[in-house]
Amino acid sequence: MRNPFAKIDRLFLLTVLIPTIIAILYFGLIASDVYISESRFVVRSPQRQAPVGIGALLQGAGFSRSQDDTFSVQDFMLSRDALRNLDAKLGVFKMYSDGGIDRFSRFAGVDPDKSFEALHRYYQKRVIVNLDSASSISSLRVSAYTADDAFKVNEMLLDMGESLINKLNERGRQDMIRFAASEVAAAEASAKAAALALSGYRNEKAVFDPERQSALQLQQISKLQDELIANKMQLAQLQMLSPSNPQIASVQKRSQTLQAAMDAEMGKVAGSGSSLTNKSAEYERLVLERGFADKQLGGALASLEQARNEAQRKQLYLERIVQPNKPDIAVEPRRLRSIITVFFMGLMAWGILTILIAGVREHTN
Repeated sequence: MRNPFAKIDRLFLLTVLIPTIIAILYFGLIASDVYISESRFVVRSPQRQAPVGIGALLQGAGFSRSQDDTFSVQDFMLSRDALRNLDAKLGVFKMYSDGGIDRFSRFAGVDPDKSFEALHRYYQKRVIVNLDSASSISSLRVSAYTADDAFKVNEMLLDMGESLINKLNERGRQDMIRFAASEVAAAEASAKAAALALSGYRNEKAVFDPERQSALQLQQISKLQDELIANKMQLAQLQMLSPSNPQIASVQKRSQTLQAAMDAEMGKVAGSGSSLTNKSAEYERLVLERGFADKQLGGALASLEQARNEAQRKQLYLERIVQPNKPDIAVEPRRLRSIITVFFMGLMAWGILTILIAGVREHTN
């Protein structure tokens, strides 16, 4: 009896028929259903007015570039930390290594390596995060072998992404307030030091305000000068009208007393040593330092209040554009398309190899 496959080209058998039969057996009978849950999200920051002054400096610790934080969320979702959390709460290891999944698809089905690194490589093939640079919308695609597993993993990844954003917000808030509080503490120390220096100078030099005290002293000198002028006019009249008047001696004595008092008062104002004029320069410097320290403290307190108000706002938030779906049918594997793809790829390989072999034979002959 003749073999019905005797006339079949052996190369055609190896490149087309056998791979197609294997594909039919695997995709038709063995391959497990794959359920895919998809969601979309965006990381946004609220619109706010451009800061001025120290607010511009605080913006260095802020979050105006939300796209950078989107990359942070994506990297975290594919990270080992995210996988550890998923495995601790959902049992990802058991989820993807279940015996009901075909050996070629499940974790550690063909490769006996069950290490965490191997699981992480497997996990990165099952979770895909893409960013649309035009709209800044990220899509999260999770594939699993039950609809519930795909939905739970997708939902938990979004929850962990929101938790990460909240941590970034909290860290930013703490940094902003900590920086502003440190500026307030430094300004308070400077203001206290300036006030103590001014108070110590007043106690040491027995002076309160040289400018005001000088004004009072000048008023006193002016009164003494008026009295001295009046006294001299009286003396001149006495000497002119009655040169032998016994009051002339007392009037002269009074003029000398007034002149001495006026000179003493003038020395307190503009003399050398401990005069008010000499004390005024150092006093004005201390007053200027205190005023500058007070203004600096006021600015630091305003910045602290601004930082606290800014901290009360949520700097970043993860907004879900499309909620995770719970698939009702398996999307993959695309069984018929996969079988047809294997068949046509086999035909292409068979045709190319046939041409190459024919060319080699012709060249040999």
